[in-house]
Amino acid sequence: MSKVNKETKKEAKQKKRSEARLRHESSVQNIKNHKVLTGVYFVIRAVIIVILVISLIRGQWENTMTCVLSFLLLMMPTFIERRLKIDIPSVMEIIVIVFVFAANVLGEMGAFYERIPMWDTMLHTLNGFICAGVGFGLIDILNRNEKVKMDMSPLFVCLFSFCFSMTAGTVWEFFEFSADMLLGKDMQKDTIITSINSVLLSGGGNQVTHISGITDTLVNGESLGINGYLDIGIIDTMKDLLVNFLGAIVFNVIGFFYLKGRGKRTGFIQNFIPKRIKEAEDGQDNASQSTVAAKKEEK
Repeated sequence: MSKVNKETKKEAKQKKRSEARLRHESSVQNIKNHKVLTGVYFVIRAVIIVILVISLIRGQWENTMTCVLSFLLLMMPTFIERRLKIDIPSVMEIIVIVFVFAANVLGEMGAFYERIPMWDTMLHTLNGFICAGVGFGLIDILNRNEKVKMDMSPLFVCLFSFCFSMTAGTVWEFFEFSADMLLGKDMQKDTIITSINSVLLSGGGNQVTHISGITDTLVNGESLGINGYLDIGIIDTMKDLLVNFLGAIVFNVIGFFYLKGRGKRTGFIQNFIPKRIKEAEDGQDNASQSTVAAKKEEK
């Protein structure tokens, strides 16, 4: 083996060690800078691990798969930041982590969807808000990128963000419907109603039959024991899409004024808008310089 090859391999090893050391130092620094985020990660992961072990011991394979899925979802923010070079604000990341835990562990495994009537509504509203933030950040990054010939007005940025959020909500409802139809689940929760309007029950002729005051429902001659008629999913789906719509609207109304006043004020909405890593670092440097300058002025 030639001397040049040996030196090249030695340099490659040194480069790998240097990169590994830098990644380690970066991880340590991130932990120091984001103590709350690290604490939330640690606690939620520890809880999921305990549940996973208990589920394996008891042979509860569905709960086991839910825990594995939760772990994969918790890894998504880190994966996005490293692969796509996009910085997810700590506040947004904490909310996403808690959202995954609330939906999968508490909602499905802890039956919070049945125990707390507003649980599902709250999560879908938050989902609309968060997804709007993701869409807002993505299109804003492209809009401000000098390499991309795009100059969208604040109105169109908000329109894209709104459509992104609604599309994400719709795709999730497709998933719930598919799970119910193919796997025999009940993700689209039933709703008890006391009146229905039906063309099918009218016997044809495009006439609508109105039935109200329903007090019981019989299936195969047996009463279901409910005070009304059982709607299997459509009301739950439309309610979920409606609150997703409201969450997206709230975000984009705030986001519109944020874009119009960019450079003059920031506001809490920045905590929900992903940015490029370089842009986020520049913002931190500017904030640090402003703090130092303010301290000098005080002195």
